[in-house]
Amino acid sequence: MIRFGVKDYIRYLKKSAEEIGQNKDYITGLDSATGDGDHWLNLNIGFEKLIAETGSWNELTYYELFQKIAMTMMSAMGGSSGVLYGSAYLRSANLLKDAEYIDDMLLGKILHSWAEAISERGGAEPGHKTMLDTIYPAAVAYQKAQNEGKKSEQCLAIMSDAARQGAEATKQMEAVKGRASYQTNKAVGFLDPGAVTMMMQLVCMAEYINENCLN
Repeated sequence: MIRFGVKDYIRYLKKSAEEIGQNKDYITGLDSATGDGDHWLNLNIGFEKLIAETGSWNELTYYELFQKIAMTMMSAMGGSSGVLYGSAYLRSANLLKDAEYIDDMLLGKILHSWAEAISERGGAEPGHKTMLDTIYPAAVAYQKAQNEGKKSEQCLAIMSDAARQGAEATKQMEAVKGRASYQTNKAVGFLDPGAVTMMMQLVCMAEYINENCLN
């Protein structure tokens, strides 16, 4: 069973920040092929700001933590990413008002709330070649595994696999949103950088929970 506390979530954010930081050239290369080439820079700035602030966040409630994450990302990150991430965290904060820990069921609800918020705020749907093409299949796969009675570690593995497959699937999609949609080929043949960085975070989350938060 998952028991994912506030301090654990902060450690997970640091793990994600490290993963994103180490993939600067890869992510920038993906974005330069289809967009402005600034996706990594904007996301890294947001995560660096988060990590700089987390020292004072250990005693926050989960509701307060997610609100802080949302506001920090919206203020620090340029482009659409800050608004989308901020919207996702604000939506899921409402699920955490009385929560001391994120458990198996609550994690599923959070994943779905992120997908819903990103879809609504960005006007995107699955198949539009955005970060939604990672978070949505991951949320659906996790919920399905949970409904089938699979163990926590199995559900997390299935979620990670769905996130990877979702990011990879963007290679064959036509871009509907953003600068990539202006290209003649609609960026077909290229991975969406937002989907890739969302996948990195979800994989980091599954790995962290598996290693530290299972009873």
